[in-house]
Amino acid sequence: MSGEQEETVPSPSEKEGGLASRNIKCRPIKRKGLLAIFFLVFAQTLGFVSSIDALMSNRTAQGAVAWIVSLNTFPYVAVPAYWVFGRSKFQGYVIARREKDTALGIALSAKMETAASHKAYSQSDEGRLQALKRLAKMPYFKGNRLELLIDGDATFGSIFQGIDGAERYLLVQFYIVRNDHLGRELKRRLEQKAREGVHVYFLYDEIGSYRLPRSYTRELTEAGVQVRPFHSTRGPGNRFQLNFRNHRKIVVADGHRGWVGGFNVGDEYMGKDPKVGPWRDTHLLIEGPAVLGLQISFMEDWYWATDGIPELDWEPRLAQGSDVPILILPSGPADRFDTASLLMQHVIHSAQQRVWIASPYFVPDEGVSAALKLAALRGVDVRILIPEKPDHLLVYFAAYAFIGSMLEAGIEIHRYETGFLHAKTFLVDDAHSGVGTVNLDNRSFRLNFEVVALVEDQAFALEMERMFNEDFAGARKMTLKEILEKPFWFRAVSRAAYLTAPLL
Repeated sequence: MSGEQEETVPSPSEKEGGLASRNIKCRPIKRKGLLAIFFLVFAQTLGFVSSIDALMSNRTAQGAVAWIVSLNTFPYVAVPAYWVFGRSKFQGYVIARREKDTALGIALSAKMETAASHKAYSQSDEGRLQALKRLAKMPYFKGNRLELLIDGDATFGSIFQGIDGAERYLLVQFYIVRNDHLGRELKRRLEQKAREGVHVYFLYDEIGSYRLPRSYTRELTEAGVQVRPFHSTRGPGNRFQLNFRNHRKIVVADGHRGWVGGFNVGDEYMGKDPKVGPWRDTHLLIEGPAVLGLQISFMEDWYWATDGIPELDWEPRLAQGSDVPILILPSGPADRFDTASLLMQHVIHSAQQRVWIASPYFVPDEGVSAALKLAALRGVDVRILIPEKPDHLLVYFAAYAFIGSMLEAGIEIHRYETGFLHAKTFLVDDAHSGVGTVNLDNRSFRLNFEVVALVEDQAFALEMERMFNEDFAGARKMTLKEILEKPFWFRAVSRAAYLTAPLL
């Protein structure tokens, strides 16, 4: 039977071996399948549980819906993202202005009683001021002097003069501190004051200042400066969070002079970064009892970072020749309400003639957007000043999703072209103004620790008006035509960018 292959019959042992081989191959496949099913069920369960947390949290409706859909649709990606970026409340932080029964609250409430005689307004004042005071958990203080500090030379010239003149203690807090020329100059002056016996307390945000080398803080410590990061991940409820930031910029000298505003510490804030160009920012020098409000804000942050309460001066000292009422309003994710958003809504609703706002990041929530449109429809002169070239591309695109409807309502949008605008200021009518750290976006409204100085003074409002008019002169006014002429892909990207805002 040539040409034909001989058929071979496997032996019993071969049959058994082949069956065993197939079984060995099948078991890992079955195990992998079971593991995949288990992982899928586990991921979906975590997504569902996390979505319940998102549902019950204090966030915007859009943000809750966006997280719930993401957590149940793409749990593999959304669950880790949610527990790192998605929480809306900062747990464990003690607000001494409110929690009177805590160690910090007891210590500060007793000391603040001495300042009660310097309150600027009584309980019978109009509701507009009452609402602000209730948000701040602090009163307006009278007997203050102000100095408007425009741009870097004026701001850091004033701050460094105040540091050099301190006799007992310095409180220094910034969101970003860089190890460049300006950062090293600040360090040198703080080290010198510590060696002179002045108590120096230095607080920075570890996320905002993530590039700050250990050598910087080590050398400060060796000189006698008490240095601490804010610790936004401290506490079991915050351990995996990277979304909460301490965005405050505060300096206090001896409890009687204080600085607050938009400046961080870095050469770019002095206009020395060729990629950024001229830097437009605003700060404020305060002398008088209102400095105690800045001191309380710093103390709450310091207590969170260290569990310590340093001995400071709480005796108010009236400024000579000036009696400006000022309210210091801190806000943050540990508040019971969205304080910063409510502040801006209240400010806008109270406007009768005008409301001018400068902000580098302009992605307002629905409440602020509606308040701005309603004010414009009431005939109020509403102007928004934002950068022509923002430093965040997402913010740039997101703004185009809603600017068209604002222009239709009669709101003027001005884009600052002379440099990068970083100021966070507002002016309402002829006497009410604010300088601080709050941007008009979801991060400042709900995720950052912020602070604003609210001023009730016509002379200071006139200074603010001159400053705004100079900025408007260096800006271009947007038109509805340029929004409508954007291509479809640009408008689609803008809508997508805007939808991401409530997620954070």
